[in-house]
Amino acid sequence: MKAVAVSAFKAVPQIMELPEPDVKPGTIKIRLAAAGLNPYDWKLVDGIMDGHMPHTFPMILGTDGAGVVTATGEGVTRFRKGDRVYGQVLHAPIGEGSYAEYVVVPENARITHAPEKISLSEAAAVPTAGMTGAQLLEKSGLRAGQTLLLIGATGGVGSFTVQLAKAKGIQVIGTAGSAEEAERLRSLGATTIINYKETPVRETVRQQYPAGVDGLIDLINNAAGFTTMMTLVKKGGAALTTLFVADQHAIEAQGLHGGNFETKGSPASLDVLKQAIDAGQLKVPVDQKISLEEAPAAIADSRERKSRGKTIILINDQL
Repeated sequence: MKAVAVSAFKAVPQIMELPEPDVKPGTIKIRLAAAGLNPYDWKLVDGIMDGHMPHTFPMILGTDGAGVVTATGEGVTRFRKGDRVYGQVLHAPIGEGSYAEYVVVPENARITHAPEKISLSEAAAVPTAGMTGAQLLEKSGLRAGQTLLLIGATGGVGSFTVQLAKAKGIQVIGTAGSAEEAERLRSLGATTIINYKETPVRETVRQQYPAGVDGLIDLINNAAGFTTMMTLVKKGGAALTTLFVADQHAIEAQGLHGGNFETKGSPASLDVLKQAIDAGQLKVPVDQKISLEEAPAAIADSRERKSRGKTIILINDQL
């Protein structure tokens, strides 16, 4: 089967012809329709989980995917052949990912039945970004009528967060780098958009919200940038970063809660997103759809933060 993989840590991803995996007891085999590209995928290449989980090489990349179950192993009860599924296929050993025509995953992996109102290729964009957005908002504790400053609003996580916040009645102040991005954020439900290429974000927020904002979710900044943005949050508010650059003592000293955030994926979280999608409350922010052959270049773009919305790797558009 075709797959995008690396032969070693820090190697350049490339298309490889690899053996099709066999179903084992307690696992299901999925024929993938598409995979969703996430920054975490290239972080795995860099060895972010080296020493924490076993790896196998060639290491097939990809955390998010959607497809159709083609076989079930002995003892499997959650899924049947023919089920449409989506979720995070990451499991031990790392290296049996979703950038491939087939994947075999444990039945208890973070997967569930796919949304019915969208295609499988769109569903592949949802798992990591969607769950991250939902859990960030839950962790923030923000309520209807409160304000959220969202740095990095135009990316995949940001796009889901804007919509989920709007559904809760939270006012979103989002950052964008162009008029086109600003219009897209507005269509997703952002209340205020700040073009960071035209005006300083910190000064603009201070002018428009002199009393401060109720929460900060920062998906972009380094430690210094996050600390600067944190000063815009009211005492008692939330300040969260997905980049693990927060100083917990500084957050507490400012009278805030939050800090470094890590997504905890689960089938239950995926089911919540599925319900929102099927109810028409959540749109999947797909920026581009590419082939497996184009995936290595897209990974390089993701490293340089050139992507916006979600990039989908189409694997089998017949599903």
